[in-house]
Amino acid sequence: MPLEAREVSFRYGRGEWVLRRASLSVCAGEVVGLRGESGSGKTTFARVIAGYLRPQEGEVYLDGAPLPRHCYNPVQLMHQHPEKAVNPRWRMRDTLAEAWDVDDATLDALGVDASWLGRWPNELSGGELQRICLARALSPRTRYLIADEITTMLDAVTQAQIWKAILVRVRESGLGVLAVSHDRSLLERVADRVVDVEEIAAAR
Repeated sequence: MPLEAREVSFRYGRGEWVLRRASLSVCAGEVVGLRGESGSGKTTFARVIAGYLRPQEGEVYLDGAPLPRHCYNPVQLMHQHPEKAVNPRWRMRDTLAEAWDVDDATLDALGVDASWLGRWPNELSGGELQRICLARALSPRTRYLIADEITTMLDAVTQAQIWKAILVRVRESGLGVLAVSHDRSLLERVADRVVDVEEIAAAR
């Protein structure tokens, strides 16, 4: 069964609604592109469907049941700034080990150099750090990946390598992916279908 957001609404505190009755489903082995401009609510939706934010209305379901709250989340979120997703006091090998025993094939597919694993986050470039964060997210227990502008700040070579590795995982293991971006051309290259935020949510 798919990962599905049903009529989810979210706002921060008592502020204006960021999302109103947004609904979208992603099936196993499918790549869905979600496009929106800055301020459209696409990042908030990514956090909601990944279980990082609880909607005030509606619910997110996996296999017809609400997302698990107290164990490994099979829906993993990656975002644009990998430095915010790692512990600055941990070396890279510890960051990976926290999630799973990452195999060499995954590291090779992402172009992760073995020397990076002994370094601190501030010793790596954004592209190097993003590759390690993706390796961490691609645990065998991960069924869906929410990729929020993950290659926006990266050079074309790194961007292509990261998306190639993700799409191989989609084909080989049935990983479902929600690719969130402002860049329609990128989404049309990697996704099976592309929708705009305005298509999945009511007017705010």
